[in-house]
Amino acid sequence: MKLITAILQPETMDAVIEALTTLGIHGLTISEAHGYGRQRGHTEVFRSATFTVDILPKVRFEVVSEDARVNEVVDAICAAAYSGQIGDGKVWVTPVESITRVRTRETGADAL
Repeated sequence: MKLITAILQPETMDAVIEALTTLGIHGLTISEAHGYGRQRGHTEVFRSATFTVDILPKVRFEVVSEDARVNEVVDAICAAAYSGQIGDGKVWVTPVESITRVRTRETGADAL
């Protein structure tokens, strides 16, 4: 099993949820995040004053998937979040040693 983590633009949240639902993903975690990547924020002008916004709002998705479906899930996230602009986000995959469903004590793929 793998943990798929994605840091994406907030406006892509609904499209990513829809893409994952279409794949039959039964569970995911979404949380607010703030940060920056290579672009290091952006500059805004408000009432003739220029402000540098260094920390940008993002959305963090976390999905645990069976190994065989990882590429499919990553591809769906990337396709749904793609705008072609700097700051679209990042997706990374990390191994999951074990997983247990608290209610039933099921483990492994059965716990997903």
